Amino acid sequence: MPVSALGELSFVAVGQDDPLAVPLIDELAVEYAERYGGMRDRVHAWLRGYPAVEFEPPGGGLLIGLLDGRPVTGGAFRRFDADTAELKRIWTDSAHRRRGYAHALVQRLETEIGARGYSRVYLTTGDRQPEAEALYDSLGYTRLAEPLPAEGEVYPIAFLKTLS
Repeated sequence: MPVSALGELSFVAVGQDDPLAVPLIDELAVEYAERYGGMRDRVHAWLRGYPAVEFEPPGGGLLIGLLDGRPVTGGAFRRFDADTAELKRIWTDSAHRRRGYAHALVQRLETEIGARGYSRVYLTTGDRQPEAEALYDSLGYTRLAEPLPAEGEVYPIAFLKTLS
């Protein structure tokens, strides 16, 4: 497992079923159920519904940020089209927010995305996640008037960034 350090935070590439990814999926399920309504178990099943292969190299990846060996942030990307990766499941543990970990995570994901040959990063988010909107704004993402055409789930707020 390749690991790179960023101050106290280190990143490790894992698969969707790795035990280090469990807190990401579990807390996202609780948070999405609370913000958007619904039952935690249904949201959890929906989050796990993505085929794990979509987040595996060469087209995708999943990174977990560790602090003293404990997962505190994580996120994934998958292929959207030949030039574009799509960010998914960006998360920071509720006890570790507002410390710059999500910012560091997205920057690390962007580095990995660029290294895989993508030139753009796309994402959608829900309309009840102002923290996510602020994060992407701060990282230089451009808010789109509407999401790009896609199959499956599409959320109302979309961002795009061209990597330099």
